[in-house]
This record gives sequence, C-alpha cells and structure tokens, in this order.
Amino acid sequence: MRKTEDAYFLKGLRKQLVKQLKEKGISDIKVLEAIDTIPRHYFLDPAFNKIAYEDRAFPIDANQTISQPYTVAFQTELLKIKKGDKVLEIGTGSMYQTAILASLGAKVFTIERQKALFDQTYQFEQVFGDQFPDVQFFYGDGFEGLPNLAPFDKIIITAAAPNVPVPLWDQLKVRGIMVIPVDESETVQRMLRLTKKKDGMAKRESFDEFSFVPMLQGKSQG
Repeated sequence: MRKTEDAYFLKGLRKQLVKQLKEKGISDIKVLEAIDTIPRHYFLDPAFNKIAYEDRAFPIDANQTISQPYTVAFQTELLKIKKGDKVLEIGTGSMYQTAILASLGAKVFTIERQKALFDQTYQFEQVFGDQFPDVQFFYGDGFEGLPNLAPFDKIIITAAAPNVPVPLWDQLKVRGIMVIPVDESETVQRMLRLTKKKDGMAKRESFDEFSFVPMLQGKSQG
C-alpha cells in the first residue's frame, strides 16, 4: 500500500464505479460514500492505477486477491455497520475491506494468516493512521478468531469457508451479525447473513453466489 496522488481522473473513475454498484443493487448510501472516498489504487501495484476502479478482483501478494468492489460493497451492506461497532474481520488481505469498514466508523480487529501480507499492515497506519485510529491488526488463524477480545458486534469472513467456524460464532454477541461465504462447490460460495438469537441459534439469510479464495486453517509463513 502506498499513499500517492489521488488524481482527479481517479476520483472520476471512483464515481463511475459507485454508479455501477448502484446499478447492480447496492443501495446503502453510507457504503457507496465509503467506496467513493477510499482510494482503491492505494492498495494495488502502481501498474494497476488505470484499471483499479474496474469492478473486478486483482492479484496481490501471497497468491491472494483484492476483492471485487461489488463483493466488498455487498458484504459491507449486509453487515449493517453502525458507528462504534466492534467488528472482527477474518482475512485482512489487501486492507481495502478494512479501510471501508473503518470509514464507516467501525472499530476493526482484523486477522491475517499470511505472514507476507501481515508484514505489510504497518503501511495502513502510515497512510490512514490519523484518519482511522481504531484498527488493530493480528497475525493468526482466522478459524480461532480473537477470543480474548470478544464479543464482537459484527464478524465478516472474506474467504470461502467450508462451514461456520464454531469459535467465531461463540465470539459473536447476541443479536450480532456474521456475514460469511460458505462453500456450495469447489468454485462457488453462497453468501450468508447470520444473526445470533438469544438462544444462541442463528437466523439465516441466504444471498447471491460468489467466488472467494479458500479459508485455510493455521498460519502461513510463506
């Protein structure tokens, strides 16, 4: 991540992207404003500057991807973020989703299992530290979450999960929301929004199909 000039033409491309997201059904004004505000090109190699605002995923280090803007907006909209929400993000990746959550006023606790990506998170403070001080980064196993910092108001998983990890569900507050893509096949996941009821069971809502990199257990030194 690098803070470079946010040129006028790039701001224009972001506005075009927001228009596309509206046409695809994203309606939360605050989410759209966040997409319009956060410079996505900061999170990509400079070679991608001219195409950074196309609605598609791009490769980043450690064989991972920065998610398609529509996917980021869709998951964020499902979370129903309120200012001050304590949010656990599983899969820091490029830090773009992290920045979108923080721009909505969330206190973000984000876990990355890829050491190569975690080692880059110091750059977030260099670029956004004064703007988003309520972001904490952790190197660890996303399946385990952060039990010592639980409970959380919201949990977002940004990788394809084989199921709903029990430790993460246990770290969600009653009436809290989890947004998670769960495997339906080797290549497709169903986006779920799970709201925790008083009895600990889930109110389950099913949405569109997406394609994510797999959610893996443990930590990677690669």
